Amino acid sequence: MSFRRVAGLVFLAACASGPQTVRNDGSVTGAAAPKLAVDMFLKAVNEKDIQAMGTVFGTKEGPARQTLDRTELEKRLIILACYFNHDSARTLGEDRGTQDHREVRVELKKGNMTRQTTFYTIQGPGRRWYVDNMDIASVRDFCGNPGTGRTGR
Repeated sequence: MSFRRVAGLVFLAACASGPQTVRNDGSVTGAAAPKLAVDMFLKAVNEKDIQAMGTVFGTKEGPARQTLDRTELEKRLIILACYFNHDSARTLGEDRGTQDHREVRVELKKGNMTRQTTFYTIQGPGRRWYVDNMDIASVRDFCGNPGTGRTGR
């Protein structure tokens, strides 16, 4: 392999790895893009994996697990898991939000209910994206409801 090719590969690897927020176990937190952060969050919700939820739930300072008390964070994530548990999810779009946020609109289905909600993501350290907030009111009837509520909205 030529020197130029090796140098090029080293350069690309350095660019791709850039600074990132790393969890205590050595894995990277956040996501590479706003939609991916929401997808990862929703997947973790359905797997009832609050540790995985915590890797993409955060602020511009990074994952919430580094800034919130562990007990408080776990309580929040358990509540969010109840509200956002779903049978299927479909991304409807992504827009620029306010104060450096990106808004990801998602359609969630649970039983015979279909709701549209918005997730607010923000870029944190290492250019990683975190779910900063979400519209809970739009899915309030998902929590504790086996899916026999109203349809549509």
